[in-house]
Amino acid sequence: MTRGFQEKLGQGGFGSVYKGKLRSGHDVAVKLLGKATTNGQDFINEIGTIGRIHHVNVVKLVGYCAERSKHALIFDFMPNGSLEKYIFNREKASSLDWDMKFKIAVEVARGIEYLHCGCDIQILHFDIKPHNILLDDKFVPKISDFGLAKLCSIEKDTVTMTAARGTIGYVAPELINRSIGGVSYKADVYSFGMLLMEMVGLNKELRGNNDDSSKYFPDWIYDHFNQGRDIEIEKAEENNGNDDENESRKSLVHKMTIVALWCIQIRPDDRPSMHKVLEMLEADVKHLHIPDYPPQSAHVAGNEEESWRTDATDSVSLLHYNNGSSIEITIA
Repeated sequence: MTRGFQEKLGQGGFGSVYKGKLRSGHDVAVKLLGKATTNGQDFINEIGTIGRIHHVNVVKLVGYCAERSKHALIFDFMPNGSLEKYIFNREKASSLDWDMKFKIAVEVARGIEYLHCGCDIQILHFDIKPHNILLDDKFVPKISDFGLAKLCSIEKDTVTMTAARGTIGYVAPELINRSIGGVSYKADVYSFGMLLMEMVGLNKELRGNNDDSSKYFPDWIYDHFNQGRDIEIEKAEENNGNDDENESRKSLVHKMTIVALWCIQIRPDDRPSMHKVLEMLEADVKHLHIPDYPPQSAHVAGNEEESWRTDATDSVSLLHYNNGSSIEITIA
């Protein structure tokens, strides 16, 4: 199928991905899981989860292989790769206009909403991030990598966790500090908010501004809004467009930023559902209001700079509760 694993598409903590072709001529991506996957649990999770999902914004599982300790998952091939390449690569980022970026954000939200309430069971992904959003030939986004997913009844408000799971920079605070609140689908809402922040480029902009580089990330955004200042990013792109295009772009940036601020509220109860997130994204930005400033925000995560930084390469294996006990966090 892969002609001896000739064309490697990428690599992660799970193993490697290779391009393949079925006998029918259909292109596929073959995810070969490494030996590090504990007792094949990630493999079982992914088959059990994604095998029951059929949605335009979720990657399609074509099949799987299992021979002794060797495990592989076979998916539809996504020719435009992951969203991460279009966020962290300046050259590729310029190939997506703001209308397309916004369309991708809305469709990712639709995919997450389907996982939460569109199936006969609730699916919590726990690893929403740009790397796990794949783009097909028409840039339709597909949520992928369900190795950390958890299935639970739609009627359940919270789930029991023996260890935190996710990627640092996108993982919800309640997964690290149990005193913040119970773990639920709101963890995915938080991760989506951080995804929006990366799509808009706010965290990157803050790190590039020497005057504000030490400021707690959401504080910087609230300061801009409270002072009536536009959040200016990608100035070169703005100068190249006409006035109507610039106003449209500012409106989309403003809307995505407000929605992101709602999603990354510290307390899970203060975050909207994905259904509400979609309503906000599809509403007129004039009808949206900024959430109240969370007074406890700067004290919850402990180390602010490390907790809120969202570099693609960030990883950590052990984090600590405020009471001194520790929790293992799985990094995808």
